[in-house]
Amino acid sequence: MFGKVEICGINTAKLPVLTEEEKTKLLIDMKNGNTQSREELIGGNLRLVLSVVQKFSNRCENPDDLFQVGCVGLIKAVDNFDTEQNVRFSTYAVPMIEGEIKRYLRDNNMIRVSRSMRTLAFRALAVKEKLCSELGRDPSPEEIAEVLNKNACDNSDSETDERSSKTITAPEVSEALEAIVTPASIYDPVYSDNGDSIDLYEQIADPGSGMDEWTENIALSQAMKTLPERERNILIMRFFKGKTQVEIAEEIGISQAQVSRLEKGAINKIKKQL
Repeated sequence: MFGKVEICGINTAKLPVLTEEEKTKLLIDMKNGNTQSREELIGGNLRLVLSVVQKFSNRCENPDDLFQVGCVGLIKAVDNFDTEQNVRFSTYAVPMIEGEIKRYLRDNNMIRVSRSMRTLAFRALAVKEKLCSELGRDPSPEEIAEVLNKNACDNSDSETDERSSKTITAPEVSEALEAIVTPASIYDPVYSDNGDSIDLYEQIADPGSGMDEWTENIALSQAMKTLPERERNILIMRFFKGKTQVEIAEEIGISQAQVSRLEKGAINKIKKQL
């Protein structure tokens, strides 16, 4: 019984695995009207759905529900896959399955967002993506709002209703973009290297740990001096110069995970001394 995992009443250990040749043959047969090939193709790719579902294991969602939603994405991939394209079926199917699950999670978010705000957010996202490619940086809410209003004027006519002619402000853009962001658990891993996972709560600074208080605290200053030079430099770059762990890692030539471990170790040493 060890290793036996059931999801939606299916013993995952007994799920079949198809080779690429078998998938291709079934896809061709299905396109020729063989419904049995379609069923075999779906059943033979359930492990693919299972692998995608595991990516969302850190969420407090019923895995059976996610698996069923993922199967919907798999069915869409099966029905829409073009055998004439030089693409592996799994390469096409995985984004379809992930997209279906993400759509489900977004639509069933515990924080309800109005349809008008969701519509504004998706319009703002499209403009933001376009501006990012044009400007080479993230655009400000003011720049996004300006483009949205310009687009509304260009597409308007004499019968435009009052709602669509309303000027969009930068705060409205910011609020809409924040509204569709999925809330994160403080226990969500934000980085993982060789099995050493760093959780979000470990990266949240304590209230009142601003730079002024650090520099004015004599005890802390003395504790900093007792640290090895590399750990002391990491804390200075991290908390005084505002650099990210990635930037620090590139500067001193180590991995982000090593920077995080050294940072946490240095902070723990300081805490013990204080």
